[in-house]
Amino acid sequence: MADKPDAFDKLPLPETSPRGLMRHFGPGLILMMTGIGTSHLVTAPAAGGRFEYALLWCIPVAYVFKYYGFEMAFRFTNATGRSMLDAYTTAPGKWPVWYVLITTIIQSALGQAGRLAAAAAVLFFIFSEYLGLGLPSWLYGLGLGVLSVGIILYGRYAAVELATKILAGILFVSTVGVYVFNPAPLSEMGHFFTVEIPGGSWLIIAAFLGLLPTGIEVSLQASEWGKAKRVGMGRIREQLEREGYARPFDAFSSTADDLRVEISKLPAHAQEYCRRWFRIGIWDFTLGHVVSFILAAIFLLLAAVTLYPDDVAGNAVIGAIARIFTETAGPAMMFVFLAGAFAATFSTAFNYFDGWPRVVAACCRNLFRETAELSGVAAEGVTEAHRRSWWSEYNIYRVTMFYSLIAAVLIIAGLPRPVFLVLVSSALAFFIAPVIFFLNIYYCVTVIPKNEKGFYPSQPVVWFSWFSLAVFTALTIVIILARVFGVTLFGG
Repeated sequence: MADKPDAFDKLPLPETSPRGLMRHFGPGLILMMTGIGTSHLVTAPAAGGRFEYALLWCIPVAYVFKYYGFEMAFRFTNATGRSMLDAYTTAPGKWPVWYVLITTIIQSALGQAGRLAAAAAVLFFIFSEYLGLGLPSWLYGLGLGVLSVGIILYGRYAAVELATKILAGILFVSTVGVYVFNPAPLSEMGHFFTVEIPGGSWLIIAAFLGLLPTGIEVSLQASEWGKAKRVGMGRIREQLEREGYARPFDAFSSTADDLRVEISKLPAHAQEYCRRWFRIGIWDFTLGHVVSFILAAIFLLLAAVTLYPDDVAGNAVIGAIARIFTETAGPAMMFVFLAGAFAATFSTAFNYFDGWPRVVAACCRNLFRETAELSGVAAEGVTEAHRRSWWSEYNIYRVTMFYSLIAAVLIIAGLPRPVFLVLVSSALAFFIAPVIFFLNIYYCVTVIPKNEKGFYPSQPVVWFSWFSLAVFTALTIVIILARVFGVTLFGG
């Protein structure tokens, strides 16, 4: 074993300067931009336009109590080199994987329709307002969907990461720049800490708590993106298994213990390599979470200042929200708004076209031996057998992508109401969230070795994670009682 350290000494240590970090960031920013879009550009303005500042409290509640539901997925992948779905497959009967597969197939159609409808609404507004083209929204959705699928299939993960960074920059600069012109009164900031539930607000509250910063189920997509980035533990996991530093993992015979890596037993250079990428992964997620919070708050505050009282709904939603920018900083800011709006909504739909199919393919990889034998979606690892076999992970990923595109466009054509679609799809995500939240925490605290202090969550973090799950589950039950069973709560 004397030659083992040499195999790891060549690993390049990532730069941790601010410039280096931005270059290395990826899955966390993708997660951020997957959430920023419909929830920020549709739900937040709808809340501000209809209820002024009353629902501000929903934003910190959603971000604080969902933080570790997402963070644990990043932590697990960066500490083990495996995705959360690999952990789920060790449960009895693989029930979590079946659960995720079924719900993801539904979301690939209904959820994507909501996201694509919001992006299409931006183009609908541009072409109808400035060019007088009265084309139906579903045509814009079809065009954006085809463009997204084409880019992803051609550029794969690298294309998703690059597009995300560009769109995130456009959105942040445009939104913060407009808020500076007309900020909300400081006296209204107390609504961040005061719970109010106005009549008729339950569906919007469900959307906030279900989709801010995004649905918890997207943590599984982020875990797969982290694995696809192939850095840190994700890069060397297979090598560790070959050289005896980690147990080989097989989705059909291994237990959760086989996912564990004793990082402190690795050669010194490999330890430092993994630690740096682990910290980068957590910082990547935390930055995205904070920026997402800021933007959600800004959109609600801007709507409360500029739109209230206005029942924001339908295809007119983009035009209504555009008034925020034009009335705040003048007509010229309309184009700034349109750039930011398109960046937000398109990035969400774009990332979901990759994320949901990636999860479906990963579920099949962990459920069916034939797919496991032909695993991988990256072109560089694909053989002719992958391309010929419809059951390969490579082909399942692509087939699901086309299914998502076709189903979403058909739903938009039959139900062209972007706000309604977004709110309903977020309510569906709310049913899924507590189960995934629980599993993410459970596998982190049971698989990552407790003696690995830099990777295992501290005791206060573990306690707060379980407390967050309890709070989030209670809120889920309240929303389900109100929306599904019609139980009047807290004044209706």
